[in-house]
Amino acid sequence: MPREINSVQSKLEERILVVDDDESILEIISSMLTHAGYELRTVTSGPEVIGVLQADDNYALLLSDLAMEGMDGFAILERVKQLQPQMPVVMVTAVHDISVALEAIRRGAYDYLLKPFEREQLIATVRRALENRRLKLENISYQNNLEDQVLARTEQLQRAMKDLERSYNLTLEALGDALDLKDRETEGHSKRVTAFTMAIARAMELPGDRRDVIARGAFLHDIGKMAIPDAILRKPGRLTPEEQMQMREHALRGYQMLRKIPFLQEAANIVYSHQERYDGSGYPRGLKGDQIPLGARIFAVADTFDAITSDRPYRAAQSISAARREIQKYAGSQFDPEVVETFLSISEDLWQKLRDEIDAQGSSMRK
Repeated sequence: MPREINSVQSKLEERILVVDDDESILEIISSMLTHAGYELRTVTSGPEVIGVLQADDNYALLLSDLAMEGMDGFAILERVKQLQPQMPVVMVTAVHDISVALEAIRRGAYDYLLKPFEREQLIATVRRALENRRLKLENISYQNNLEDQVLARTEQLQRAMKDLERSYNLTLEALGDALDLKDRETEGHSKRVTAFTMAIARAMELPGDRRDVIARGAFLHDIGKMAIPDAILRKPGRLTPEEQMQMREHALRGYQMLRKIPFLQEAANIVYSHQERYDGSGYPRGLKGDQIPLGARIFAVADTFDAITSDRPYRAAQSISAARREIQKYAGSQFDPEVVETFLSISEDLWQKLRDEIDAQGSSMRK
């Protein structure tokens, strides 16, 4: 009994709209469908159909006569597909021509009935059309739910990736601090040169994700020095040729340390290339021009700028103006001319502000 009640309730919820300019046909269809338990409404013209559907979208099926004066069945079908794409339309016609039926299907009708038809034919066609609609709506609902689930999972994944990235960045900062402890001569250098590199990258209007990669490469450029013996790294005097060769290995060593980490693969290429020169006279591979990753070309300018404006045991820091002149002098040989041009477009005040901010952070950390 409950199943029969649910069946009746389902039929009442699936309201049917019928249009035919022959009222006797409307009476016959109405009688057949009403006795089968369906709720329906009848109209006698195409404009009435459109008006009803515009005012009430709770109709599940349209039965439409094909040959009507004014607005025929094909015109009705076209408008209905615009108003309610998921509602099936069954065309009813007295024209026993298969080409007419096929044309109706081609234009989007679900099925067609030939007049005169038996009650069983009508009920079976209506039942199939409504079941087709139910399946389409269930599929749409499933797709929407699936999209919502994918969106939710994507948001979760993005949050997880951001958390992971923060964790990575903290790890990178710890590595940089460890390197500063190992090489006191260049304490704070990694943070300063990263800030300078980012200032140039922003001025070049590079996208954010690319700047992030360059920042990691700049910050970790000297990570290979962790593999250099302290006796060489901290030697106060001039290095021997053999020691210089070992020191030069730090670019390769850093690349080998980072390349196996997916998060740092692109940054590893910057680490590998940070001692290359634009004219090909650098090391370890003698890369030239655009063969050198852009991040490494930007870094080269930032690194030299920091070196010139920082105190060293063998000389005092020079002014920002002096550094700018020196870098401009070597544009096209040691440095990429376009990067140098961007560097020179940034005011001295900004460079001084960046240096002061990084130095202040370092001072607060040591207290």
